[in-house]
Amino acid sequence: MSTAPIAAPRRAGGLFALTGAVVGVIYGYDTGSISGALVFLSKDFGLTETEKGLVNSILVFGSILGAMFGGKLADVLGRRAAMLIVASSYAVFVALSAFAPNVVVLDAVRFLLGIAIGISIVAAPLYVAEASPARIRGASVAAYQVATVVGIVLTYFVNWGLSGGGHWRWMLGLSAIPAAIVLIPLFRLPDTPRWYVLKGRDERAVEVMARTDPEADAHAEVAAVRAALAEESGGSARSLLRKPYLRAALFVVGLGFFCQITGINAVTYYSPQIFEQMGFTGNGQNFLLPSFVELASLVATVLAILIIDRLGRRMVLLTGIGTMVVMLAVLTVVFSAGELHGTTTWVGFAAILLFTAAFNFGFGSLIWVYASEAFPAQLRSTGASAMLTADLVANLLIAQFFPSLMTKLGPAPTFAGLGVLAVGALAFAAFTAPETKGRQLEEIQGYWRNGGRWPTASATGTADPGPLGNSAASPAAPS
Repeated sequence: MSTAPIAAPRRAGGLFALTGAVVGVIYGYDTGSISGALVFLSKDFGLTETEKGLVNSILVFGSILGAMFGGKLADVLGRRAAMLIVASSYAVFVALSAFAPNVVVLDAVRFLLGIAIGISIVAAPLYVAEASPARIRGASVAAYQVATVVGIVLTYFVNWGLSGGGHWRWMLGLSAIPAAIVLIPLFRLPDTPRWYVLKGRDERAVEVMARTDPEADAHAEVAAVRAALAEESGGSARSLLRKPYLRAALFVVGLGFFCQITGINAVTYYSPQIFEQMGFTGNGQNFLLPSFVELASLVATVLAILIIDRLGRRMVLLTGIGTMVVMLAVLTVVFSAGELHGTTTWVGFAAILLFTAAFNFGFGSLIWVYASEAFPAQLRSTGASAMLTADLVANLLIAQFFPSLMTKLGPAPTFAGLGVLAVGALAFAAFTAPETKGRQLEEIQGYWRNGGRWPTASATGTADPGPLGNSAASPAAPS
């Protein structure tokens, strides 16, 4: 039972968001740090291409397992306890990876780190969303998403700074420091009001709510949480496979799979090797250039957050995927030209930069939005878990097989194959993704219950806007 003290009222809400953001930065760093370290540890350990893939894929496999029980862990022990487990596991396992004497030990430690990452993917956004006051909740969750990209940006700059001496152990181990530091505020913060209500501790929930959000009516807010939890009972994975939500489940799971199978983490995990194939020489270039790629991705993520409710979900998603298709075609042509030099080298770099930015603009910004909008309350967490599983399975395939494909088939056929998958993703999104801008959640759920068509005025009280859902009669309530 958590009896942690609560920070001063005016600071507590922001401290939840800040703590979650720090965990997001660490998660992003640990995801990307292997990209630089792999160049040097491969030489030290004499790794084959398959073994290189395993160093990455075993982390993803651990993430799948962690994500599978992360939600249950957060329910049983508490959101704060899950975050403490995540932060302490990050600190321990990244430190152990830095001291790994051989690849077998490294793989074992990265598998355990992957489990911690899988738990954090579920627990950290949950902790931030449930603990932050309503007036800053959206910004707090968005800050966590941006923090993850910031972590990836940092890892490339750190890799660049350490590349001169080939210090791969430092590359992997540095994030143990912030992971240990973030334990300090976590020990001081309470759990979320929602979790206290879940455990029947309404008085503690009222106390935490009153201290973290003094402007809210704590008793009324806790009563609303209690009512929402009553509505959310009864959701199961089996329900996703039956009408009326089978179509919604296929959409969300398909989107999760296409999000990763189109190759974004091939760039995150193997960017130095890709730039070397392009003709860039020297560790300075091959480690610094990915930093600029991720900076562009950060800008794209922020831009999407700013315009998503103006242009609509479909426009942002299809623009992002369409740009990915074009950039993969450019990379195929560039690598087909043979030995790269001069202009073609920089064209290839620009294509990688725009491909990564386009992913974060489209897929990266929208996948959780659609997952949260597609299902009623009792199926929302189940649907999000199914989507996350599909996402991680595709990530596992990319992590394991990309380096072998680059070696055996060559860069041009490999990027052409990713391009074909991206075309499939574009067609899938174009035919299945609804425009949900300005729609109430009840309307969106009516869309799926109605076989992928917006209900008529008799069902919803608004005019049927057609297949894309762009109706002037749509309610202007925030989604």
